[in-house]
Parts: sequence; structure tokens; C-alpha cells
Amino acid sequence: MSGGCSGREDSAGRALERSRALCATRFRSGSEGDGTLATLFGLAFLRRAEHQSTILNSEPELPPEDFADDADTAAAAATPASHARPAPLPPSQWQRPWVQMKFFTFQPQIYPKMVREVSPDAKPGDLVTVYDKLGYRLGAGFWNRRAYVPLRIMRFSSEPVTEAYFAEALSHAVTLRREMLKLDAVTETYRVVNSDGDGLSGLTVDRYGDVLFADVCSLGVMQRLPEWLRLLHVMLGTSRHIVQVDDEVAHWEGIKSSMLDPVVDEDAPRRVKVREHGVTFEVDFEEGHKTGFFCDQRDNRRRFAEFTKGARVLDLCCYTGGFGIAAKVHGGAAEVTGVDLDETALEQAKRNANLNNARIKWVHADAYSYCRQMQKNGEQWDAVVLDPPKFVHSRDAEDDDGPFAGRRRYEDINHLAIGLVKPGGLFVTCSCSGLVTLDQFEEYVIKAAHRHNRRLQIFDRTGPGGDHPVYSNCLESRYLKVIWARVV
Repeated sequence: MSGGCSGREDSAGRALERSRALCATRFRSGSEGDGTLATLFGLAFLRRAEHQSTILNSEPELPPEDFADDADTAAAAATPASHARPAPLPPSQWQRPWVQMKFFTFQPQIYPKMVREVSPDAKPGDLVTVYDKLGYRLGAGFWNRRAYVPLRIMRFSSEPVTEAYFAEALSHAVTLRREMLKLDAVTETYRVVNSDGDGLSGLTVDRYGDVLFADVCSLGVMQRLPEWLRLLHVMLGTSRHIVQVDDEVAHWEGIKSSMLDPVVDEDAPRRVKVREHGVTFEVDFEEGHKTGFFCDQRDNRRRFAEFTKGARVLDLCCYTGGFGIAAKVHGGAAEVTGVDLDETALEQAKRNANLNNARIKWVHADAYSYCRQMQKNGEQWDAVVLDPPKFVHSRDAEDDDGPFAGRRRYEDINHLAIGLVKPGGLFVTCSCSGLVTLDQFEEYVIKAAHRHNRRLQIFDRTGPGGDHPVYSNCLESRYLKVIWARVV
């Protein structure tokens, strides 16, 4: 500790002793009235001094690198002497197979540089016991040395974790959606398992009526998926499933095509129709992005519609038409235009509009070019919603899809979109880049508005629905950000 901190500790200690002496003197005072008043003052001063002493002598928050420099010092500082933890077991007595961490962390996704040592018997896909750098049990997770993320911690616990945990985690995930959120009452499509947000890192499962769509990013998950799918079908009352593994993920994880054989459902349909808040959507599993449909925007679509009665609406980067169709069907919008560069997605949007008898103008165009042309034409809309694709894929500032390039793209597209909003009109803009924080995104959007010499009256900031939960130790998985504002 620095000299300044030590000086503050000494000062606090002296103040604490003086306050104790003051209280003792006042308790012995012969004057009852003065003594009582002074005693109360002394007790208050004593509590304050003790509080200051506690703060100044408490353990400072140090980054993992500081802990890594001196494990003994870190252990002594972390635990008061009166509540000392028992000494950790030696590695020879650790539950095998095991992985030991190099740093203290509660992150579920552990990268190679964060791993200190691995027991020789740990095989790819094994459920391993995880120990922290001091040798204390931290939790359990899936190990795969060759993977980009070699360790995925499923549960943090000082107690042993067995395979039985996974059935419990799946049950908790289903209970959240069906019993707490009661999603079955409003939609036939929602996220059933949200990877780290449900303590099942590497697995995403969306429900589309009777069909489950599973996206797998972990060898350990793939090895156990047949049993997990069986459990989910029982809990949800579904019967069909589709399993997707990205080619690059399969390469890094070592997921062979033969591993898909046990989970292939030959009877699974290519397309399904589902209802969301009374609106019907067709989902194409072969042509659609990700799991086929963006159910994370469900609540935002419904809310956007509430502002569009009699309005002229522009849906930029409309994909399969979710916002625009909701505005027309639920909101009673007078006119809706949907714009997207993906011709296949636009064809799906047209089918979705027809399913709901919604008359919408669909435009196959690049959003940047379309906005520039509309500005030249002097066009403006009462409500504009912008939901572009992910712009930031990398943390590397030099990458074309890194933070600097992404920032420029977000500012440019929002600048163009804001220029098409009538004074006093509604602007709803979205970002699905997990590497961009909500505050950063808001900064980009505000700068875009100020370039027009216009101001945003921001009245809300939202994200995905409750079926996309986030654990407090993995906030970066809260990828979707939505800003709601009037443009003045």
C-alpha cells in the first residue's frame, strides 16, 4: 500500500481511539442530561470512525494481473483472519479431470492464456472440475484444448458438479419461459436456451411451434445433445428439431459430421408458420439468418407498432419484415415501406405480409444508397426503424470489422436514417454488436443526429425480451441494444 493510504489508516485509527475514549468519559459523566447528549454524539462519532476505518482497511479491488503476481498476498488480503478458509487441497487430491486457472475470474468463457494447468486425463468434451489459481474449487465446465474457447464454465460452485446439473439447467430455462414469463400465451416462437445466460455455454435453442432449432458451438454440448433434446421435447411438448453447427466452429471444436447423425431429424420441416402477438410469420430454416427468425425483437416490434397509428413508416434493413408488418397489422400505420439488400429475405417478407393481408411497399436496395436518394427527393417519414446487421465482429482496431470501422458504419447509417425523420417524428435504432456497449452506441447515434444539427429526445433504451437472460458475470452477452427517441 502507498504511503498516502497508510497515513489515512493511521489517522482513522487515532480517530477511532479518541472516539472510544470520548464515549467512555461521557458514560462516567455525573451530569445526566449533558452526559446523555454527549454520549449519543460520541456513539455517532464512533460509528463513523469505525466505518472509515473499515473502508480504509478493506481489500482494494485489483485487476487479475495484480492478483497473479503474488498468490500468498492475495489470499491473505482476501480473507479476514477470523474467517480464514481451510488450506486448499494439493493437486494430487483434486477431483479429476481438472483444469486450474491462471487468474481469478468469473467469466464463463475461458481463453488459452487464462489456463495454468490441465490434468493429463482431461479429454476433449470432458466435464472437468475447475480450480482457481490458489487451488480452491471454482466450478465445472467443458474442456477442449484445441478449441478457440478451450474451457466453458457451466457452473460456478465450491461443491462438486456432476452431469446431473445439465438436466437441472434445462429445466430452469424452460421454467423461466413458460411459468415466469408465460410466453406461450403471446407467441409460438421464443428462445428456450440462451447459452451463457442459462448456464449452458455453447448452446442456443429457439422454439418455433413444434420445432426446436439448436445452434451448437461446443464439442461438449454436441456430445450430450441427443439426451438434452429428448429432455427439452418432453418439457416443451415439441417433437421436431433441427441442429446447426457453423463450419468454422466445427473445425475449431473438432465436431465431425458423423456426430450429427444421432441428432438428425429427417422429418423436420424446412419451413414453419408461427404466430407472435397475433401476427403470423413464416420461418425458413434453410434460407434464414442464424436460427431463421429474430425472436429477440419480439417485444420491440409490438411496442413500435403502438406509435404508428395513421403514420407513414420506414423499416430500414427490414429483413423478413417484422417491424413493418407489426406496424401495419397492430399499429394501423397508413403506409409502410420496407428496405433490404437481401433479396431472399425480401421475398420472405412479401410472403409474411400476404399471410397477414398487409399491404406494404418492399424495396430491394442498399440502405445507404436508398437513404441518400430519398434525401435528395425530399422524402420524410413519421416513424423510422433501423435494424442493421452486426457491424463490429472483432476487438482488433485494425480489422475491417473492428471497433473503429464499426463506429463509422453506425454513425453513417444513423446519420442517413435520422435525416429521413420528420421533425417530432419517431426514430428507433438498433445494434446487435456485442462488442459495442449501450453507452457507446448511444454516443454514435447522438453524434449522427448532431451532424444534422438536430437533437434526439431519448425516452427509452431497451434490449431483447426476457427469454434472452444475461448472467451478471457475463454482461457482454447482452448484445442487442435499442434506442427510442423523438427527432427534433
